[in-house]
Amino acid sequence: MTADALRLHPDDTVLIALKDLPAGAPLEGFFTASAIPRGHKIAARPLAAGDTVLRYGQIIGVATEAIAAGAHVHSHNLGMGAHDQDHAFASAVRPLPAPERPRSFMGYHRAGGSVGTRNYLGILTSVNCSGSVARFIAEAAEKPGWLDAFPNVDGIMPIVHGTGCGMSGKDEGYDTLFRTLQGYARNPNFGGILLVGLGCEVMQIPDLIGAGRMRADGNFRYMTIQQTGGTRKTIERGLEVLREMAEVANRATRQPAGLEHLTVGMQCGGSDGYSGITANPALGVASDLLVAHGGTTILSETSEIYGAEHLLTRRAVTQEVGQKILDRIRWWEDYTARNGGEMDNNPSPGNKRGGLTTILEKSLGAVAKGGSAPLTQVYKFAEPITEKGFVFMDSPGYDPCSVTGQIASGANLIAFTTGRGSVSGYKPTPCIKLATNSEMYERLAEDMDINCGDIVTEGVTLEAKGREIFELFLRVASGEATKSEELGFGGAEFVPWQMGAVM
Repeated sequence: MTADALRLHPDDTVLIALKDLPAGAPLEGFFTASAIPRGHKIAARPLAAGDTVLRYGQIIGVATEAIAAGAHVHSHNLGMGAHDQDHAFASAVRPLPAPERPRSFMGYHRAGGSVGTRNYLGILTSVNCSGSVARFIAEAAEKPGWLDAFPNVDGIMPIVHGTGCGMSGKDEGYDTLFRTLQGYARNPNFGGILLVGLGCEVMQIPDLIGAGRMRADGNFRYMTIQQTGGTRKTIERGLEVLREMAEVANRATRQPAGLEHLTVGMQCGGSDGYSGITANPALGVASDLLVAHGGTTILSETSEIYGAEHLLTRRAVTQEVGQKILDRIRWWEDYTARNGGEMDNNPSPGNKRGGLTTILEKSLGAVAKGGSAPLTQVYKFAEPITEKGFVFMDSPGYDPCSVTGQIASGANLIAFTTGRGSVSGYKPTPCIKLATNSEMYERLAEDMDINCGDIVTEGVTLEAKGREIFELFLRVASGEATKSEELGFGGAEFVPWQMGAVM
């Protein structure tokens, strides 16, 4: 690394600009051919049309025209190209070193053995038609004074969405929504759940509650608007039920818990050219630290590991686990094709303005969030996570939807890296925001929890930054509020993955 540019791997054919560079800036024996924005790529040597372009020592695409040393490398001269890799199942499984000493956090112990980092009451809806009534109940319950008698309850969360009817009752979309609703009802960050339906929807409440006990602690109630007698009576009855549930939830207090009870969903959104250099690999260090202590971290966003899946199959504990990754990739190739899309529709316009060009490049940086731990299992969207360690959950790259799946799978903490500046939050699970660059961190300081840009600007090591993130995990899990919680985010970010025909 120089003051102006960074070479990430000895074999790389591009450098990364560490600041806005003018035309004619001197680099490694050549000069920039034009102005290069911060985070963007610079050709480190002449490239012919058709040459592979390497970043992280991996292929990120091919030159679509001849590129001179010092030229800007981006969408105008870099394309996808072939990206076949050697998946080498389970060939790079390396155990993590044991931690120096056990660590713990202060959490809410639930019946069944899980531990929450927050203590919300949720009003879960089976269908969009009951969404407004769920909000009416929550608004009435949050009027001044109502929660004063329950100091251990963090709040009332209406969980509303745009589906639950107008859908098939027996396809993949139905099964996915079913898992998502059940998963939220069972997330340990809820101290109780009130399930509200309309009554005539496809996603029937008897089916949801009949497939297994919704909550091990029994702090669960349900009703339908049609059976209860309409909007006003449902609100009145809902308030009565919530007060009963709050009495139970308020008895919970924070108690010490081992880190095997911490499950962190890892996300990246609004990525830029720094994401794979700073915040993502630093989060990977924190992930390894948590896994070494017996905890669980979840990597997701299947459309954003495309082209880097070989880095995960090599760390899979068995060939069977690694094959599950490839099976989901094949599913996604079919899914995008039959819906008129393509896997390289990602990166987004914001990603490209930040310096990312192809999905191969974005995926290589995104996978860095997973550190180096063995991959112990692969799950479908919202499927309950039963294995400890580093796991993968299938999901879209659309952040609110992906996080919704992780919370339904059991995540009680979210770590979210961002280069452009994502500001969302995800009740009932606290979300830690990790800025990839110092400029954005300073501009959005009220929304960002940690600046990882100082890895470049101040020479902070990935190991030191990873440990800083890990320590924040434990403080937030024990009750410290994140920036998104302080701002009140989380009321609009429940986004189940809606697939299949709308009828």
